[in-house]
Amino acid sequence: MLDIYRTDDSVIHETSEYEPGCWIKLTAPSADECEQVADDYNMDITDVRAALDEEESSRISVEDDYTLILIDIPTAEERNNRHTYTTIPLGILLRDDVIITVCNEETSVLRSFIDHRVKEFSTKKQMRFTYQILYNSSMVYQSLLRTIDRQRTEIEERINEKNTEDSDLIDLHELESNLVYFATSLRANNLVVERLTRYSRIRHYDDDAEILEDVIVETKQAIEMTSIYRDIINGTRDLMSTLINNRLNNAMKYLAAVTIVLSVPTIIGGLWGMNVDSRWMPLSHTPFGFAILCVATLIISVLTAIVLHKRKML
Repeated sequence: MLDIYRTDDSVIHETSEYEPGCWIKLTAPSADECEQVADDYNMDITDVRAALDEEESSRISVEDDYTLILIDIPTAEERNNRHTYTTIPLGILLRDDVIITVCNEETSVLRSFIDHRVKEFSTKKQMRFTYQILYNSSMVYQSLLRTIDRQRTEIEERINEKNTEDSDLIDLHELESNLVYFATSLRANNLVVERLTRYSRIRHYDDDAEILEDVIVETKQAIEMTSIYRDIINGTRDLMSTLINNRLNNAMKYLAAVTIVLSVPTIIGGLWGMNVDSRWMPLSHTPFGFAILCVATLIISVLTAIVLHKRKML
């Protein structure tokens, strides 16, 4: 899909033709659309289609007539029948008169500009717009990181309520996988942002310096949040493993105690059930001998249970 936008008096509107100062937004573009943009602006088709390759890494490529900035942005996906997050490439192609974005799917990072959720941006100021895209990407990362932490908190609450299930372990693993993707992408994005401050061939304006500093700060904060949340999830997983092992030990302890209590009547019954002469068997000729034996067995079993209970085994 190829959409063209332009801001006039800080108001964005869609247009139908290329013109200076416009924003060309390519979303899951066809081969024809990529070739059309590449031909119209004298760009390498490989650079135009770079963001469509999911394995492409974040980088900057400065050519004679344009600059390619490739970053990773967060997005939602279904993985193992669960709502999870991953990262996909976003390509930003800069020329003196136009800015082109290329992405494999519709993303909130760019959608917020169209929905007027970003103030004071202009498609005519390509570098400032680029910095605002990078800043918005970092903010989306931070928002999703907070969502991941809330999901971890819900799992932790279920652990405390002793409602842990196998699905909680899988969910915790998926959350950790999300953070791995985020950490890798954010580190690569941070390198791109730092290179932007050093490239002399990229035009910078004094008014944009503050925005670029904000991008650097928010990117590093997102990296720090990712690291902290990974440590917390590791702690939660260790806690879950410890609690599961502890509950298993308690169950085994309880079963062992029950086995000990039940072994008392089993042993006594086995002894009195021996196939020997009744003359040598105590209580065999005593009136109410069977009742006496049963009462004695019950008393011994109760005393055994009391001792195990005091030792917190039953």
